[in-house]
Amino acid sequence: MRGREYAELEAFVAVVEEGNFRRAAARLRISASSLSQTIGNLEDRLGVNLLQRTTRSTSLTEPGKRLFERFRPAMAEMAFAVEDIMQFQGRPAGTVRLLLPRLALATQIEPWLGAFHEKYPDIVLELVIEDAPLDIVDAGYDLGITLGELLQKDMVAVRLGPDIHQLAVASPDYLARYGVPQTPADLHGHKCINWRKPGRRKLYNWEFCVDGRWISVAVDGPLIVSHRDTALKAAAQGVGIAFAYWSSRWMQPMIDDGSLVPVLEEFSPPFPGWYLYYPKQRATPPAVRALIDFLRHCHQEGRDAS
Repeated sequence: MRGREYAELEAFVAVVEEGNFRRAAARLRISASSLSQTIGNLEDRLGVNLLQRTTRSTSLTEPGKRLFERFRPAMAEMAFAVEDIMQFQGRPAGTVRLLLPRLALATQIEPWLGAFHEKYPDIVLELVIEDAPLDIVDAGYDLGITLGELLQKDMVAVRLGPDIHQLAVASPDYLARYGVPQTPADLHGHKCINWRKPGRRKLYNWEFCVDGRWISVAVDGPLIVSHRDTALKAAAQGVGIAFAYWSSRWMQPMIDDGSLVPVLEEFSPPFPGWYLYYPKQRATPPAVRALIDFLRHCHQEGRDAS
């Protein structure tokens, strides 16, 4: 296979995996117009249409589906072969794609970005921030980070941090005006700031543990958000009660400065925290293994220091 032909097929796979030309072009570091021309050249060379394109979406034709299913595993194997050989240089290299939610980025990845780049300058780390649940294999990611309760059974999981918990919080002014809820059921008489998980239609039900049993509470209020750090800021302004993961970056500073007060703490025990996860495979590419080992070491040092 000549270089131009491989580049065309690589571009085709990128478009299918990313779902549109703009994201695929950014991934390949070329312009969208160049990518469109590359796909056109591939279709002309093969004599078939591979993609159905509209102004809003891109989908596979039947020939495109068959080509993608056959070529994607072959391309992944070629990429692995190249990365496997690079380990003899003494430094892992290549691109590692990591899918993670916004809160995990702030607490589990951002503190170590500089150290990782210094140790592995030949690895390109692509961080994709997405709060909606995705299948990392189908979406083309190497690894993901998620909460322990959301882990898929067929994944290899590496614990990154301690157990976490969620807390209901409100401003002192709000509590002085409307009172302090004593049980989760009391929330039905309060203004609550709802959270809709990205990619979901239903609002998130707040979860508490009562008499050793987890329950969910549907709440009402004047505000719905898709990011819970926004809910915390609104709660500090007296909009209502917010419910979010405890975070040393987002929540604790607001508790420390008195702008937020925890409520219902006795009903909010800890549960399994963040995990790095990846699919089981016969061999893990060196660059992916480097990130796994690096994060495991960083978080182990953090646990030892605490």
